[in-house]
Amino acid sequence: MEPVNCFANVTEDSAEIYGPIQAPEFIMQALSACLGMPREKIHIKLARMGGGFGQRAYGHHMVEAAAISQQVKAPVKMIYTREDDMTYGIYRPIYSAIYRAAIDENNNITAFHVKAGGIPETPISPNRFPAGAIDNYLAEGWQIESNITIGAFRAPRSNFMASAEQSFLDELAEEVGEDPIAFRLELLERARTNPVGEDNDYDPKPYAGVLELVRDKSNWNATGAGKNRGVAAYFCHNTYVAEVVGLELKENTPVIHKVYAAVDCGIVVNPDAARNMGEGGIVDGIGNALFGELTFIAGVPQKNNFDTYRMIRQQEAPKNIDIHFVENDEDPTGLGEPLFPSCLCCSRQCAVQSNRRAVL
Repeated sequence: MEPVNCFANVTEDSAEIYGPIQAPEFIMQALSACLGMPREKIHIKLARMGGGFGQRAYGHHMVEAAAISQQVKAPVKMIYTREDDMTYGIYRPIYSAIYRAAIDENNNITAFHVKAGGIPETPISPNRFPAGAIDNYLAEGWQIESNITIGAFRAPRSNFMASAEQSFLDELAEEVGEDPIAFRLELLERARTNPVGEDNDYDPKPYAGVLELVRDKSNWNATGAGKNRGVAAYFCHNTYVAEVVGLELKENTPVIHKVYAAVDCGIVVNPDAARNMGEGGIVDGIGNALFGELTFIAGVPQKNNFDTYRMIRQQEAPKNIDIHFVENDEDPTGLGEPLFPSCLCCSRQCAVQSNRRAVL
């Protein structure tokens, strides 16, 4: 939640830069060019971050603070106002995805087509699930070049594609009259035993494993347990995650009571930190699904502080988050990103279900 900030002390012989940043190596070249100083004379020291979520991967604020210090020939402590912090120059890419599928008279999925693109990049990973599980599968990507400055938002590309893909799989499961978890497991079983193609970039066994684990831990098959519940399972950043979210409407306001998550991220080195990171990703996903919105008029952002930009409140977070890590001997993989996309998707699914039932 901290605003952009940095300390810089630039002299003729060296530069000391101290501040919160995710990837200092990214900004070293820019600092060297801006200051006209070789890299070995620039020292970047890292401060603990009060939240990064992608924005702290870029160090424009470090270049700015260093340039000011060099000009005034004095140490500088720079802190952005919240309004500057929320409206300066970096936004996530724009994405669009269209899904289509063919179903035969026996309710079998015979063809699957996804076409996704964006400005200035495509979010699609063509060999990801359900590639390998359907005979006639086509993934197409497109992009439009742009000079608009873009940057990462937590779980880049995955945050968008997980919602689009998993929501469409739910629609297919409903269309063929199958339980959404059982439907996904059938596809994964096909990918495991008789895969289509050889370039699929996921392993169907751990993918199915997290789905089965979250199914059991959430008591998914209990009578009446599926009301206003959503499920999503996604592979990204080399980690498999499946989540179940339960939601109800109270006075037309979504209330999420409990979230179940199953995670296969290899060896968990620090269980407490891993659980904390997972819980943070889940709360962040719910907040963005239910409240995240930034509007523009004539290119000007209309929300520049927390009185207008809606963040999830403490009392709106799930009352219980139940995370289960798969125990294995695989090398550790990513954990800061993967729980966010699935929870973002589940929360949206639940909200749609609840609104639909409220209308009916």
